[in-house]
Amino acid sequence: MKNTFASAVLSLFLGGCAFQTPDYLQMVTAPELNQLMQNQDIFLVDVHTPEQRHIKGTDVFIPYNNVEKYLDKLPQDKTTPIYLYCEGGPMGNAAAKRLHELGYEHLRNLEGGTKAWAKAGFGFE
Repeated sequence: MKNTFASAVLSLFLGGCAFQTPDYLQMVTAPELNQLMQNQDIFLVDVHTPEQRHIKGTDVFIPYNNVEKYLDKLPQDKTTPIYLYCEGGPMGNAAAKRLHELGYEHLRNLEGGTKAWAKAGFGFE
């Protein structure tokens, strides 16, 4: 009984630690992002550190932990959708949080990052 209770508590705790997408952020899959890039001119930002190979069509590299230093590279209109990616997702989430704090309204992050992009068979620069 004691082990069952401990297992249940541990499961709830670990489940609560999983990333939950905040209201200000939308996740996009690799196929969705690829489709958007084929049909629209989007603002795509690589935020992974250290710098990695970029998805074809990336507009700028901005380290996720130094967003403030690169505000001049971001759209001046804070309603412009910004698409973020890193290697796996967490750095994109962190960059989105900071951008939201700075007033940017339409933030998207590539679910699974460049790992998902590569797995889907899409190209890099």
